[in-house]
Amino acid sequence: MPTVAPETARVREYWNRHIHDLEITRHPVGSPGFFEDLDEYHFDKLHHLLRLVPFDGCRNRRVLEVGCGAGTDLVRFARGGARVVGVDVAASAVALARRNIAIQHLRAGLVEGDGEALPFPADTFDLVYAHGVVQYTANDRRLVDECRRVLKPGSVAIFQVYNRVSWLNALSRLMKVKLEHEDAPVLKRYSPGEFRRLLEDFGTVRVEAERFPVKSRLHGGWKGAVYNGLFVGTFNALPRRWVKRFGWHLLAFCTK
Repeated sequence: MPTVAPETARVREYWNRHIHDLEITRHPVGSPGFFEDLDEYHFDKLHHLLRLVPFDGCRNRRVLEVGCGAGTDLVRFARGGARVVGVDVAASAVALARRNIAIQHLRAGLVEGDGEALPFPADTFDLVYAHGVVQYTANDRRLVDECRRVLKPGSVAIFQVYNRVSWLNALSRLMKVKLEHEDAPVLKRYSPGEFRRLLEDFGTVRVEAERFPVKSRLHGGWKGAVYNGLFVGTFNALPRRWVKRFGWHLLAFCTK
């Protein structure tokens, strides 16, 4: 078997032990209620994805999700009629995604694998989707290059990273509240310029700043009360044109 780099091994070990958003549900892991809660929470927090990502626009097209996790987004693509493949470095995530797909009575190819060395030929997929992956991988450039390699010419890859110049990064420092998965072996934050440079080998790149405050289900105490009761409403009352560039997520739509 090929040797796994130490940092990649640490990343794999971490994500095998940390199921994303697990703490928001009380249903047994792998149950229908568990996946329903993950889907509801995911798209409440990230409602912009339903507007920006073509979940229903890929019928009969080959879609690859790199870092598929428990399959929340993968299920949306599959429901829209896409021929989906999910890859994740963590065996625990692949097992959950497989269970999720089965409960929804859908079909998907699921592979335990490293996004920095995708096990697919070049020019295979009509869409490559990597949401919340680039910032956690050992070699971000290599992962982006691999996504571009397996993408068909003229097709689109969608990447999401964390915006260093954002409301959440600033609030985390001010309130001394750690970000989710801040203990991960790798966690990068990017300025919009840094993100664009990472994607410079694509033909065209469009970057959108998104992910604005919604009420938290994870934080209690006085900090949670101030955040939910004051900050969320005040921030979202501001004209979006004033705060648009400070969105916590940077989404890039890249054409090969």
